[in-house]
Amino acid sequence: MSPEGADPLTTEAALPAAPTKDAAKDTAKASTARPKFLRQFELIEKVRSYDPTADEGLLNRAYVYAMRMHGAQKRASGDPYFAHPIEVAGILTDYRLDTQTIVTALLHDVIEDTPVTRAEIDELFGAEIGELVEGVTKLSKLELSSEHLRQAENLRKFILAISRDVRVLMVKLADRLHNMRTLQFIKHPAKRERIARETLDIYAPLARSIGMHVMTTELEELAFEHLNPVAHNAILRRLETLRQQQGGAVSLVSQEIAARLDTAGIPARVFGREKHPYSIWRKLQRKSIGFSQLSDIYAFRVIVDTEEDCYRALGVIHRAWPSVPERFKDFISTPKRNNYRSLHTTVVGPRGMRIEMQIRTEAMDRVAEEGVAAHWRYKNREEEYGFDVEHQKQAGGRDPLVNLRHLVQVLEHGGDAEELVEHAKLEMYLDQVFVFTPKGRLVSLPRGAMALDFAYAVHTDIGDTTVGVKINGELKPLRTVLSNGDVVEVIRGGKPAVPPDWRSLTVTGRARSAIRRHIRQTEKEEFTRLGRATVQQTFESVGKPLKDVSLRPVLERFAAQTEDALFEAVGRGRIAPPQVLEAIFPGLKASEKEAAAARRRIEGGNQARLYVRGGGLTPGVSIHFGQCCSPVPGDRIVGILESDGRGLTVHTIDCEQLAEFEDREELWRDLQWTPEAERNAIARARLTATIKNAPGVLGQVCTLIGEAGGNIINLRMHHRQQDFFDVDIDVEVNDARHLTHIAAALRANPSVETVDRIKA
Repeated sequence: MSPEGADPLTTEAALPAAPTKDAAKDTAKASTARPKFLRQFELIEKVRSYDPTADEGLLNRAYVYAMRMHGAQKRASGDPYFAHPIEVAGILTDYRLDTQTIVTALLHDVIEDTPVTRAEIDELFGAEIGELVEGVTKLSKLELSSEHLRQAENLRKFILAISRDVRVLMVKLADRLHNMRTLQFIKHPAKRERIARETLDIYAPLARSIGMHVMTTELEELAFEHLNPVAHNAILRRLETLRQQQGGAVSLVSQEIAARLDTAGIPARVFGREKHPYSIWRKLQRKSIGFSQLSDIYAFRVIVDTEEDCYRALGVIHRAWPSVPERFKDFISTPKRNNYRSLHTTVVGPRGMRIEMQIRTEAMDRVAEEGVAAHWRYKNREEEYGFDVEHQKQAGGRDPLVNLRHLVQVLEHGGDAEELVEHAKLEMYLDQVFVFTPKGRLVSLPRGAMALDFAYAVHTDIGDTTVGVKINGELKPLRTVLSNGDVVEVIRGGKPAVPPDWRSLTVTGRARSAIRRHIRQTEKEEFTRLGRATVQQTFESVGKPLKDVSLRPVLERFAAQTEDALFEAVGRGRIAPPQVLEAIFPGLKASEKEAAAARRRIEGGNQARLYVRGGGLTPGVSIHFGQCCSPVPGDRIVGILESDGRGLTVHTIDCEQLAEFEDREELWRDLQWTPEAERNAIARARLTATIKNAPGVLGQVCTLIGEAGGNIINLRMHHRQQDFFDVDIDVEVNDARHLTHIAAALRANPSVETVDRIKA
């Protein structure tokens, strides 16, 4: 209960009492004991230390509200749950973020873990904070078929939210960072491993994508420690040994570099830095080398006053010590996608040490460490505190959300959960290469990107219509890997033509998702044509032309939005053509129904004796027709008595599975087709065909089968290549001769390469 007359959302929150001082020696310990989370006044003081105009009342209300809503909830560590959002807010104050972001951090779990609604947040704290809180909230209540799908759906919602406001991402990253700092309290090893893997695959790359190096490094180190503790500890031991051996040399080298720069009149701070264990581990894995072969365990950072001093310092260093060829990179003139700017070089420095150096200004160093957070400041003539877009542009950077908006384009093209996560990792995790259009426009792509990635980066329509490419004026294959400085010219065709194997010619999520979308659309059109042809064939068999009927009852019955959607479902085998006929003409006359099915389908079970006869058919024995060879009337057939008592299975005499019974003559039975089977039955057979991958060809195949009197009941495409693809066609025929005629008609079509009957 709050004191009488006090605002319940602004009162100083009650905290646990200080430890009892029951002895003189405990007094000092109790007085210096630090709470496990920031107290209310401490949090507000931290915010006001960089933003004196911060809304103290709003912060107070959010702090008290979070404590009240989370109430007696506990974390796995045993701490009260409200300690978590308070610590998340504390992490963000270290980056000097605005009041709305800090309030969002305090409230980020209330919608997910308490009865609080978005409407209540809007009413108490405003719509801006409500939208930010909702953006951070995970889809924990969404019922999905697997944990992997749930994570992918969370990622999908999260990316859409952060594409609108980067503060959502920063709150989520701070949330994940605090969870990783306390991950050891989770009891289940599998859950710890899942969270650490998700952190390494998704959240650390997201932090890197907006330049937050310090947070990226801590997330990677914490995840690495849980995922591979043996390797982590081994690298720590090696680093400790290295410090003892080379610690003094690092200090002397720093002093010597600083002295050289001072002599040249360039004020500078110079210090050595040690690579982090996970960074070392990645390099060991990527280059397949041993620890002793690494030359850049220690690197040196040179911090100067101006951009001009960066290049002057580079000149001094290169004159003093020989540079290592092909180890210079200028990220000042061409910043990385996350706005990182610095000069990188490697020299053989004092005492013959191979030294990696980074040269940058104080402003560049802050952006390199804090990324997008470095641009939170007063703006609009010192009247408002928040993210300053103009300051960010003046620093030579670009919109920090550009990379994330590429992922939004991946989302728009759809795809399953696994593809989404993979594309997200591709977009966020790879380093860069810079190439140019013929008009001089700079295009940044992940390292390893190929010419087709460039085409899709310029525009999706350009990628879809690409037929060739010129790199630096020369015709090159689309699989050519691009290098820094390449000038790429795309040669376009008249209309989109996207072969499925193009996916192997790309590495970016944007290109792959666009290719996948185009292939999906092409397959949809082919299945729609197939379904339309089979339905039309079924209707014509009973004298009811499809053009003369309304399909509205069928659309309602099968919940299809459009006729094309219905035909696609038929083409994919989800709806049978006779079902469509029955939905339109449920009272079809008996004579017309007989016309639609003049022959009876050969099936196993009680009716099987109508179709086969022969010696040894004991009454009561169940008869089945082998799916391995799909016998049809006219085939020479034989029966195999199953040893497990399942009955008799009918095979063609050349079925490959008969080889299993060569030494079991007691199981064989001589069989023949009955006159009923030869005159009045239809049977199912399977053809496999290789046909050209071109528009309309599949429709031609279906038409040929229909004209030959066959009825397609299933179709499956596979082994799709740029020029050809294979298709398995299940077709109902009268007999073996009928099937031969259909195959011959297909072979006569110039678009059909091969046709064979499957008898596996």
